[in-house]
Amino acid sequence: MSTDNVYAAYRSLTLNRHPNGILEIVMGASQSANKKLSTADHNLHRELSTIWTDIDRDPEVRVAIIRGEGKGFSAGGDLGLVEDMANDFSVRARVWREARDLVYNVINCSKPVVSAMHGPAVGAGLVAGLLADVSIASHDARIIDGHTRLGVAAGDHAAIVWPLLCGMAKAKYYLMLCEAVSGQEAERIGLVSLSVPQDQLVPKAFEVAGKLAAGSQTAIRWTKYALNNWLRLAGPTFDSSLALEFMGFSGPDVKEGIASLREKRNPSFDPNCPF
Repeated sequence: MSTDNVYAAYRSLTLNRHPNGILEIVMGASQSANKKLSTADHNLHRELSTIWTDIDRDPEVRVAIIRGEGKGFSAGGDLGLVEDMANDFSVRARVWREARDLVYNVINCSKPVVSAMHGPAVGAGLVAGLLADVSIASHDARIIDGHTRLGVAAGDHAAIVWPLLCGMAKAKYYLMLCEAVSGQEAERIGLVSLSVPQDQLVPKAFEVAGKLAAGSQTAIRWTKYALNNWLRLAGPTFDSSLALEFMGFSGPDVKEGIASLREKRNPSFDPNCPF
């Protein structure tokens, strides 16, 4: 099957080929007309976990750009998906595998990845956004790891990459308190590669992608492979964080987290801890 036929099967991600081997991945294109943020429902979560292996096998792609359409980069997990994970073991097990594959597939994709983040950047989209080889955020981006606000441990990509990017002290502060990080602050602390005004975000992403596409493909890909061994070394830390996150989806706090989000109020978690 040709790669274009493979890409045609994607429904939640819009894939656009550009000259010089640049592939643009757009989240939320179908939702932007309704002025909605891209949310990771069952299908988008699955597609975000598989697209990187398809890109890796595509001989025409030299660089991938991932960005969001509309009001922001990504809005995190769809509450319907989160509820299904809390209530159904088979869904929880499937999404755990997808979450694991998403992280490792971005890391192991041989092609360089550039992210362009604006507005809210949360959830599964943020995984790809911060694991990208060159991450670019608009000044007004709001990067949030929303896990503890939901009542589950900060799994996904958090433990594998935040301490390496911005240091343990900053990682603990932002991950445990669920504080938002602006694009400018993210660049200052090293969480992202660059921060630019929003009107320059997509042009800058294509400028960077163009330079990567024009460079030595073997040198760039082997440099990525070697540097990502730092992330592979943190694999056991990531695996344990993801297991603890998904253990939390079977507990009581996540139900209060979901209810508080639906009711647009602060959560009231049980102050007692079972261990």
